[in-house]
Amino acid sequence: MSRQKHCNIPIFIPELACPHQCVFCNQEKISNTFSVPTPGEIGGIIDSYLATISKGTEINIAFFGGSFTGIPQDKMIDYLKVAHAYVKTGKVQGIRISTKPDYITNPILDILEQYGVTAIELGAQSTNNKVLVKSGRGHKFDAIENAAKLIHNRNLELGLQMMLGLPYDTLELSLQTARDIVRLKADTTRIYPTVVVKGTVLEKMYKAGTYVVLSMEDAISWSKEVLKIFNEAGVKVLRVGLHPSEELELGKSLVAGPIHPSFKEMVLSELWNDLLKDKQIKKGKSIAKVAKNQLNYAIGYKGKNRKSLQTKGYDIKFVADKTLKDFEFHVCYN
Repeated sequence: MSRQKHCNIPIFIPELACPHQCVFCNQEKISNTFSVPTPGEIGGIIDSYLATISKGTEINIAFFGGSFTGIPQDKMIDYLKVAHAYVKTGKVQGIRISTKPDYITNPILDILEQYGVTAIELGAQSTNNKVLVKSGRGHKFDAIENAAKLIHNRNLELGLQMMLGLPYDTLELSLQTARDIVRLKADTTRIYPTVVVKGTVLEKMYKAGTYVVLSMEDAISWSKEVLKIFNEAGVKVLRVGLHPSEELELGKSLVAGPIHPSFKEMVLSELWNDLLKDKQIKKGKSIAKVAKNQLNYAIGYKGKNRKSLQTKGYDIKFVADKTLKDFEFHVCYN
């Protein structure tokens, strides 16, 4: 039995509601969106996506890119009314929004529920107060805890995004953030290594030498360790790493940072490398059965894991097994 496909129709609203900028943030550059769609324009955006999505797909309208619940209330409702009309007709199944933790209150949640919002993603970024202050988030960990509790009380899906390598961050602090996200009972998360974008405070810090960007190697290693925590706890990871866009590349808006079109694959390849080491596979011929969706990751980015095993005397063949889930695998010997 095949899994139902899921699709988000993204509506980007960059910086529309933020009264201040976090040190890393230039949402127009990150989202590659240079104008804010009006409520009257988003119906056309939604229709254009719906025309390309296959039947049987679970579809959500997703307001990303800004702090949605910080928008003036009348304008927020105007956006939600358009999106909710598609929920009521059954063309889409729900509405996702992303916002800052300090922009969640019970009156705001009343409005979100009224207009069909089903999932709220909070930009937690870190749960360490020093990291939050150094990053200019405008709130501390207690705001994240409070918002998570309020969202849970409404039985809405909770997402908590995190960033690795922010100012003052360390691997141990990032691991603690991941553990806190699990403790706050997040349903989903996103893992974003920090990149330096033009026009941000972080760019000035980077050029002044007061901020050191994560290397690609460290970003992959940190992401892998964080991912292990989420996998063990059953928190669904929606994204690992920023996806490069035409605008967000070196020489344009990207100043520095670990960004790569295959970043997720490289992280999962390293995770599988650890799993295979822990298994203590016997040398000689063997077959490793893995979940279908993990086959490429088990083999490794550019075949890295298979090649590494072969050079150490392991004659191993990787095959997909539909009965296995995610990181389950079995090794059979000839």
